[in-house]
Amino acid sequence: MKVKIITVGKLKEKYLRDGIQEYQKRLSRFTQVEMIELADERIPDRASQSEKDQIIEKEHQKIMAKIQERDYLVVLAIEGRLQSSEAFSQALAQATLKGYSTLTFVIGGSLGLSEKLKKRAHLLLSFGLMTLPHQLMKLVLVEQIYRSFMIQEGSLYHK
Repeated sequence: MKVKIITVGKLKEKYLRDGIQEYQKRLSRFTQVEMIELADERIPDRASQSEKDQIIEKEHQKIMAKIQERDYLVVLAIEGRLQSSEAFSQALAQATLKGYSTLTFVIGGSLGLSEKLKKRAHLLLSFGLMTLPHQLMKLVLVEQIYRSFMIQEGSLYHK
């Protein structure tokens, strides 16, 4: 089992990097975690919808280049499904039982993700209706992946 997290944009804040590294270290007893940060496209001031669509398409191409056909794909999107930590853990466990060896998670840039990518996802996941910075979302996601493994183990961490 391998976990791959693809994000559009670079993680800049040290405190977030430190938090993510802590959860990566904790996850290392369960799985290998690969972090892929893709450069975000520059958005011109007062960009037209056409320009925004082109940026989303460029980012889509970069993301798709990092996804394998047999990856179980979880895309974070505000319109996705809300799940409890237990349901999320169960979904990841089921993906493993179905033979997926890589769980791939995608966090988009400030313009969001392409509809094509959302349709490719096995799970469209939302952490709520609020918009969070992708850098903070990455920390929340890594913690929830760790929590998922701890739930599967029956650990008290989740309580």
